[in-house]
Amino acid sequence: MRDVLPELMAWWEAGETVGVGTVVATFRSAPRPAGASMLVGPDETAVGSVSGGCVEGAVYDLAQSVVASGEPVLERYGVSDDDAFAVGLTCGGILDVFVERVSRDTFPELGDIAADVEAGRPVALATVIEHPDPARLGRRMVVRPDVPAEGSLGSERADAAVHDDVLGLLAAGSNATLTYGPDGERRGEGMRVFVWGFAPKPRMLVFGAIDFAAAVAKVGSFLGYHVTVCDARPVFATTSRFPGADEVVVDWPHRYLRAELDAGRIDRRTVLTVLTHDPKFDVPLLEVALRLPDDVRPAYIGAMGSRRTHDERLDRLVEAGLSEAEIALLSSPIGLDLGARTPEETAISIAAEIVARQWGGSGERLATTEGRIHHDD
Repeated sequence: MRDVLPELMAWWEAGETVGVGTVVATFRSAPRPAGASMLVGPDETAVGSVSGGCVEGAVYDLAQSVVASGEPVLERYGVSDDDAFAVGLTCGGILDVFVERVSRDTFPELGDIAADVEAGRPVALATVIEHPDPARLGRRMVVRPDVPAEGSLGSERADAAVHDDVLGLLAAGSNATLTYGPDGERRGEGMRVFVWGFAPKPRMLVFGAIDFAAAVAKVGSFLGYHVTVCDARPVFATTSRFPGADEVVVDWPHRYLRAELDAGRIDRRTVLTVLTHDPKFDVPLLEVALRLPDDVRPAYIGAMGSRRTHDERLDRLVEAGLSEAEIALLSSPIGLDLGARTPEETAISIAAEIVARQWGGSGERLATTEGRIHHDD
C-alpha cells in the first residue's frame, strides 16, 4: 500500500472512486508479499502490482466489478484448478487478494492515515476481509500507539482482541492476516482481519565516513531503510560526500549509538554496518552494540575488515570482556562472498547478507539448491 499511496491519495482528494486490490495472504512461492496493492483508477489506469504480472488482468477486472457493485471480495489465485482457483500463477504460489472500493465516502479515515505515514508516525489499519456476516466485510479500525482506536470491526469483543494484536504488529512494522472467531474469539475461526502496519522506515546506521559507506548508504536507501552515516571526523562526515544518506552525523560512533538507544530510536529492525576498521572507533562501538538487550538488539551487526583486522578485532573484544555468545552476534568480515572489489560491489555483498539474515536465506546459488525459493518469514 505504501508504494501506491500517493496515487491513491490524489484520486481520493479529488473525490474519485478507486478499486483497490491487496495481497492479504501468500502461500508457497507467491511473487509479491502481503500488503502489495494494485489500484484501478477512475480513468481505468492500473497502478501497482499484486503478482508481478501473473494475475493482474483478473484483479483488474474484479476491481472494476467491485467499484460498480460496492461489495468487497476476497479472491484466491493459485495453481490452475478451475474447482479451487480463479487464475493460474506461473510461479506455483498461491495468494489471497482482497478487493474493495475506496473513496472519501467509503474510507474517510484515509487522509489522516496518509498524513501519519508521510510524517513517519506509526499507524496501523485493520480490515475485516472474511466473515460469516457479509455486512462485516470491509469494516475497518485504525490503531495508533497510546490513543483510543478509531472505527470498529463490528463488536467490542472483536475490537479489543484485534487492537492488542495490532499494537504488537505495529511495533514490529509488520503486515499480517489474523484469524479469530466471528466475534473476536481468539481460538475460533470465521473472521479474518488483515493488518497494515505503517511503522517508520527501519534504520540503517553506517559507521565510518569512507568511500564504501557512500555505496552502502545508497543501497540501504534503495532497500527502504532510513540511512544515517556517522563518523567522529567532521572533515569526512559531510552531506556532500553522502548524498544517498538521509542524515550525516558527526559524533563518536559508540556515543551516538548509546544516545539513539536512550532516545528509543533503536529496535529489532535496525541494521548496523561498522566500516571504520579502526579499533579506536569500532571496538567501543561494538561493545555497546553487541551488549544490547534482546528487545532492542539490531537485526544485523556487521563489521568490515581483512582477516587480520577481524582476528585483531576479536582479540580486543575478548579483552573488553565480551562473551562468546555476544561476539557470535557479529557478522565479520562483513558481507557475503561475492568476489566483490569495488565499493559498489562490496555494498551489494553487505546488502545480500542483510537480506539473507532477514529472511533465512542460505546465500547459495539458487541454481545449485532445491526446494522453495522464498523462505517463510
